[in-house]
Amino acid sequence: MSSAITVRGLNPSETSWLKAEAREAGISMEEFVRRMIRRQREQHRPAESVADLFLRHFGPEHGVELPPRQQYGYRPVEFPRDALPMEEREP
Repeated sequence: MSSAITVRGLNPSETSWLKAEAREAGISMEEFVRRMIRRQREQHRPAESVADLFLRHFGPEHGVELPPRQQYGYRPVEFPRDALPMEEREP
């Protein structure tokens, strides 16, 4: 299995910077790029919803049956005519 990384579109100054940083860290340039990518992914990971966290810790794999997810859409609030106070009712 190959684990080579091909980075295209780098100008010579970027390539020399990568080589210098990798040399300073004592690793290959490919490993340095892998670590940069991994760090970016970890920093920009989308936040998990509470439901997803709950499912991960208490889901079917752990013996807990959760109700099915439902879609909740916007539903405008409607007030029945009888629920309004007398002064706000239209004649």
